[in-house]
Amino acid sequence: MSGREFFGARYRQLGWELRSVKPRTAIRVNTHNIDAEALIKRLHAQGVELVKVPWLDAGYWVTRTRVSVGATVEYLLGLYSVQEAAAQLPASLFTSLNRKLVLDACAAPGGKTVQLANLMKNTGVIFALDVATRRLAALANHLERCHVRNVIACLLDATRASTLGLKFDRILLDLPCSGNFAGDSGWFKRRRLSDVKRNAAVQRAILAEAVRCLNDNGEIVYSTCSLEPEEDELNVDWAVKNLPLEVAEVNCYGGEGLTQVFGVELDNSVKLCRRIWPGETQGFFICKFRRVHHR
Repeated sequence: MSGREFFGARYRQLGWELRSVKPRTAIRVNTHNIDAEALIKRLHAQGVELVKVPWLDAGYWVTRTRVSVGATVEYLLGLYSVQEAAAQLPASLFTSLNRKLVLDACAAPGGKTVQLANLMKNTGVIFALDVATRRLAALANHLERCHVRNVIACLLDATRASTLGLKFDRILLDLPCSGNFAGDSGWFKRRRLSDVKRNAAVQRAILAEAVRCLNDNGEIVYSTCSLEPEEDELNVDWAVKNLPLEVAEVNCYGGEGLTQVFGVELDNSVKLCRRIWPGETQGFFICKFRRVHHR
């Protein structure tokens, strides 16, 4: 089961009509290296025009540019990251990060790791995991370019995170997922429902492992760039019914999570999640969990 018509029919059942989209290029100011006003002036001098993303603290749309925003001197100096606008939301949803012990369980290539370090003002410690040596090298390069000093990068599968023997205050699960068509012209040709179900199972395994590593008053932010409910709302519904977790309310851009999926009624708390359909941004799904102690 695959193809544009198949997935389009699924999205229609979920309340969204499939259409062609072109997400806008966005950057995020690395605020521990430069303030936004100074960066805007520097990039303007090179023909790069920016406008603030209204629902982000340090995110800007690139409205016009004469140069590649991934090759400027300012980029190479780590003054900003090229980061999709919706992808800037998950790291921003933790209650507090200063001096915390943080796990970034699926970290490479490192955009969200750098963002976490920014929000932490390089305090505390981030353990950043990835399963591939080459991806870990990309992560290390990103951290070095952006002058991040509070990260320990580990070659470790997130399903084995508890072998670190640590309890974390905050855990970011920006999970490997099926992605979506918005940034991939060949997505519909390659993706099948069986891929989605396989990815969803891996995500549940990582989430269950993360709970084993979570402090009693800790928080988990779960996110994917998948539009498929198996990887999003259905996994959240499974989590609140099978793990000592509850969905926390978040105040950020996006629509409510779906509480009815293909005729199945989900836990009402799933509506507290945020589902972002493709448009100015790629598609995205975000949920924040807190540990519960009465189960």
